Amino acid sequence: MTRPDLDRFIAGWRGPALAALIALLAGLPVLTLIPPLDRDESRYAQATSQMLESGDYVDIRYQDEPRWKKPVGIYWMQAIAVATTSKVEARDIQAYRLPSILGAMLAAAACAWAGAAMFGQRAGFLAGAMLGATFLLSTEAGIAKTDAMLCGAVTLAMCALARIYLATRAGEAPQRLHKLLFWGGLGLSILIKGPIGLVVVAPAMILLSIWDRDIKWMARLGWGWGLPLVALIVGPWAIAITIATDGGFWREAIGGDLAPKLTGGHESHGAPPGYFLLGLLVMFFPATLMLPAALSTGWHRRAEPAVRFLVCWLVPAWLIFELTPTKLAHYTLPTYGAIALLAAAALTQPIGKFSRVFGAILSVLVGVALAALVVVLLTEYGKSTAQTWGAIAIVFAVLAALIGAFLLLHRAAVTAVLTAICLGVVAHGALAGTLRQLRPLAIAPRLEKALLDADLHPRQGRPGPVAITGFHEPSFVFLTGRETELANAQEAAQALAEGRPVIVEDRDADAFREASAALGVTGRSVGVVTGHNYSQGDDVRLTIYAPAGSAQPSEPAR
Repeated sequence: MTRPDLDRFIAGWRGPALAALIALLAGLPVLTLIPPLDRDESRYAQATSQMLESGDYVDIRYQDEPRWKKPVGIYWMQAIAVATTSKVEARDIQAYRLPSILGAMLAAAACAWAGAAMFGQRAGFLAGAMLGATFLLSTEAGIAKTDAMLCGAVTLAMCALARIYLATRAGEAPQRLHKLLFWGGLGLSILIKGPIGLVVVAPAMILLSIWDRDIKWMARLGWGWGLPLVALIVGPWAIAITIATDGGFWREAIGGDLAPKLTGGHESHGAPPGYFLLGLLVMFFPATLMLPAALSTGWHRRAEPAVRFLVCWLVPAWLIFELTPTKLAHYTLPTYGAIALLAAAALTQPIGKFSRVFGAILSVLVGVALAALVVVLLTEYGKSTAQTWGAIAIVFAVLAALIGAFLLLHRAAVTAVLTAICLGVVAHGALAGTLRQLRPLAIAPRLEKALLDADLHPRQGRPGPVAITGFHEPSFVFLTGRETELANAQEAAQALAEGRPVIVEDRDADAFREASAALGVTGRSVGVVTGHNYSQGDDVRLTIYAPAGSAQPSEPAR
C-alpha cells in the first residue's frame, strides 16, 4: 500500500476506528487467555460479583470487608458487562475485563482523532496505533482493573482539551462537542479513580497558561455547564456512599489508600525516581524505537502550539508520578497518549541520525530483553505446552525489534513503525499464551478444577463454603465465591468436622492434623496442587480433603 493509498484508507472516522481495532487485537489475547490474576484484578471482580449478588451498587465490599479504596465507576461498568454477556454464577473473568478493553480502544481512538487535527490524518492514525499496541496498554486492556478505562477517559479529556486549545489559538470558537468530551472524560476519570485524572489535566492547563502567558483560552471551556456536568457524573454516588458509610469511605480512600502512597512505598511498592522512565522502554514496545525521536520533537518543536500542548500534558504529570514514593508500572499510563502523539509528530518530518541510531539500539535491547524474559519464565515454570507459545513470542519480539530498527536506520520510519506494531502485537499475544501455559502460576484455577473433579465444589450442590489455609489469594475467592473461608489450621479442622471440603497448605499440615485429631474427625485426600504463589513469592503445596463420609468422585482428582 502506497502512502497516498494509506492516507485515503485512514481518512475521516476510519483512522480512529482502525486505531481502536489495533487496540482490540492487541488486548484480546490477555483478555481471553489469562486466568484470574492476583491480587487487584480478582479483588475488583469479586467486589463486582458481590454487587450483582446483593443488589447493593453503592457500598463496595470484598467478602465481608469494605473495599473503600477507589470510586465505583469501574465496578458499575463491570457489573453491566457481566449482566449483559454472562452470569455472576459462571465466574467468567473475561466478562469483567470487557470495560478494560473498551477503555484501551477509547484511548487509541481519541489519540488518533486529536492527532489528525494536530499533525494530519496519517500521523493521527499512527499515534493511535502506537498507543493501542504498547505492551502496557494492551496488557491493562485484558485485566479487570481501573487502569485501561482510566487511560481512555483521561486521553479523551486531554485530546478534547487539545482541540479546544488549538481552536482558540487559531482564533476559532471551540466546538461544543469538544467541550462536552473534555468535561465528560474528566468526570468519568474521577468516577473511576478519584483525583488521578486531575493530576494529569490540571498541571497541564496551568503549565500551558504560564508558558503562553495567557489564561484567556481556559475561559472557553464552558465552565458554567462543565463543572455541573462533572458534579452530575460523580455527585449522586458520592452523596450515596457518604450516607451509606457515614463518611467511612472518604476516610479510608484518602487516609488509608491515597495518603500512604504519597508519603511512602505503600504495600511494598516503593521505587526511586527514574523507575517509570526505565520502564517506559519496555512498556512502550513495540514503538520503543520512536522514543528518542519523540523526545527530540518535544524539545526542538516546542514553539509549535500542538507540540507545546503535548509537552505540558506529559512533563508535569510524569514528574509528579516519578516523585511519588509509591510506584506501579501502570501509574504513568494516562500520559502515554502524549508520548504517542509526540512520536507521530516526529514522523511528519525527517528523523535525525542520532534519534534513528539511538531508537534502533533501544528497540534491539528491549526485544532481546523480552526474549530473555520468556526464556527465564519457560525455564522456571514452563512445560512442553508453553514452549510453542514461548518460541513464537521470542521470534516475533526479536523480529519487531530488529526489522523496525533496520527500517528506521534506513530512513523508512513510517514503515518501521507499522512493521514493528504488526510484529509486536503478535509477540504480545504469544506472550499471553505463554503465561497461560505456565501451570505452576495458575494455582487457583487448578484448585477449582480439583474440587470439581472430586465432586466437592459448592456449585455442584455440595456443602460449603470451602475452607483453605495458606493460599488466601483473591483469585481463589473469586472462583469459589464470597463465602470461601480463609482459614487457619484449627478453623480448617472445624470445617472438616462440619462436613465441608478443606484445602491445607503444607506448612499448616501438622497443626491441621493435631486439630483434626482433637476434634475426632478425619478427612480423605482427593488431590494435591503444587505451584508458585507469585503474590507472595513462595512455592506452595496444597492438599484437598473431603470429609470422610462424603461420596467418592466418579473420576480420580488430578
